[in-house]
Amino acid sequence: MAELTPADALERLRAGNARFVAGTPRSEPFGARMAQLANGQSPFGVVLGCSDSRVPVETIFDQEPGKLFVVRVAGNFLNADGLGSIEFAVEALKAKLVLVLGHERCGAVGAALNYVRDGVEQPGHIQELVNAIVPAVQATRGGEGDWHASAVAANVELTVTAMLARSHIIGGAVERGDLAVVGGIYSIRTGNVAFS
Repeated sequence: MAELTPADALERLRAGNARFVAGTPRSEPFGARMAQLANGQSPFGVVLGCSDSRVPVETIFDQEPGKLFVVRVAGNFLNADGLGSIEFAVEALKAKLVLVLGHERCGAVGAALNYVRDGVEQPGHIQELVNAIVPAVQATRGGEGDWHASAVAANVELTVTAMLARSHIIGGAVERGDLAVVGGIYSIRTGNVAFS
């Protein structure tokens, strides 16, 4: 069997999302695979996604446990812990794809928008999440269309760019053709993921 390429990995996510949207998932229950997964993991892809409970990553891509290495933080932005986790999946587990997955109506992006527009600060450590997303909100201020939707898209794009700039492990794998890094936005209304 030929080795999986980054393009093959992306096609697996596209096809799985299409099955999810169509209501025809084919992933097996986790219980049947538990013993097999106890021996190790070999995910084909990594998803940096939002913590939002409406975005169940493996489900929306119709992937069984063990297929995706998922890193989640509210607002799907890149911090040192997330970057280290993604580097581990690329370096040690040989994942072929990294997807930065934003979503419609993201509350973290909305909080950053309220902060930039109205100065509304969040309590505790929540403001740290907001601060990480502020550059995307500022970059789209005054643009055409819906500011929130534009900020969601910009946050994904800035995160992809930051990942490639900050990690020689990820950047090197992309340069060698061993890895692709892409963005996507999940529609909580339709279930569809639009890849960029």
